[in-house]
Amino acid sequence: MLILLRNNAGSAAISQARNIAKRLLSTTTANRNAETTPATEHYDIIIGGGGLVGTTLAAALVNNVTLADKKVLLLEGAPPFKGFDPSGPYQNRVSAINRNSVDLFKAINAWTHIEQARYKPVKQMQVWESNSDALIQFQHDNFASDVACIIENDLILDAVYARVKELDNVKVLNKARIECVGLPGKTGAPHSQVKLQDGRSFTCDLLIGADGANSVVRKEMGVDVLSFSYDRMGLVATLDLNMDDDCDNSVAWQRFLPTGPVALLPLSPKHSSLVWSTTVPHAKELLAMDANAFTDALNEAFCRQYPRVDLADKALQGLNALFGNSSAQHQRQYPPRVCGVQDGSRATFPLGFLHASSYVCNGAALVGDAAHRIHPLAGQGVNLGFGDVRRLVETLAAGAYAGFKLGDTQHLIKYERKCLAKNVPIMVGVHGLHTLYSTDFSPVVLMRSLGLQLTQNLPPIKNLFMKTAMG
Repeated sequence: MLILLRNNAGSAAISQARNIAKRLLSTTTANRNAETTPATEHYDIIIGGGGLVGTTLAAALVNNVTLADKKVLLLEGAPPFKGFDPSGPYQNRVSAINRNSVDLFKAINAWTHIEQARYKPVKQMQVWESNSDALIQFQHDNFASDVACIIENDLILDAVYARVKELDNVKVLNKARIECVGLPGKTGAPHSQVKLQDGRSFTCDLLIGADGANSVVRKEMGVDVLSFSYDRMGLVATLDLNMDDDCDNSVAWQRFLPTGPVALLPLSPKHSSLVWSTTVPHAKELLAMDANAFTDALNEAFCRQYPRVDLADKALQGLNALFGNSSAQHQRQYPPRVCGVQDGSRATFPLGFLHASSYVCNGAALVGDAAHRIHPLAGQGVNLGFGDVRRLVETLAAGAYAGFKLGDTQHLIKYERKCLAKNVPIMVGVHGLHTLYSTDFSPVVLMRSLGLQLTQNLPPIKNLFMKTAMG
């Protein structure tokens, strides 16, 4: 009996020792996992996507007095920005920046950086038809102020990044590609969640999708999207001009061709930037040409006589006579002759339309190309994005001051309403212009020619269009 008791006591001791060992092993494993798995960091605002709009948004948020104490994380998928050399050759990706966007750069203290580098004010813009004599010219009285400013995209980034680096509350993560996101309304979690492809995770009160037309944030929001391709390509290049040294080159030129608009945007007295929208086969053909053949094709596009619509020409003559103006042919100016294209500057990109049915949900909002994408013929794409930035910052600041949480849909919806009221009319107008100028059907040519020339002859209407385009 004594032996049996001793055996039972020994078995209990061994079992207890084994349990203690298991608990120790479990604790050690948990500690090791904690050491290898980084803790989830929390930010007030995470911006998914950098680029022109996302980076500007980061600077604008912390530059706002009410939002200055918010922690902001900018997730940029590209490698660290290398900077901009104002003494180097002009780059092929530029933007026509309107007055509202300039005011935004001034508000975040980035405009001085751009001014001290290089940019080109546009004093006048001329747009004309290829199937008739219809044209329109935009300029302020006595050229008192600029119609727009042509700025290289990398210079804008350089100016905004210089500002971001000065701000303690903004952290930039490069090569940070979003794998998936979770939103409070779907996960039941109190915060929005972001997981990167490298395994790192973050949470935030407000997740802002600035991640382009294929936005991961927008897809997780589950909003309806109207999206289609124009089956057109945009071709950009940096051009050398045959101009005298004393010429200013401050006019932007755009001609509507049967295949799409071609535009010259001034960069300097000797250089301009090209944006040529055309069919996919023609874009590929232009890209494959040698420099001389390409230059000849471009000069021909601005000067060639395309098949005319006689009825449209006669109607324009009658309209101009009614207003007591000389014919459009006599008013028309011609762009400077292109004498070369800079090596390696030609590039193409697809053209399309996209618009999200909603810009916000609980814990998330969209800006820029994640919310909308339009044809470049009016130069409004990036300006719409900068307008989103301005309105979102204003809305968040007002909400924070009133005690709302950053991701509160009740307040974010005000941002959406403001954006829809501004963006949708411009998007519909630009799409309508593309549709009108995508055919040489005579009745359509007549209608669009009369509309263009009537706008030219009625200053109040022309000024309304110009003010809308300028912001």
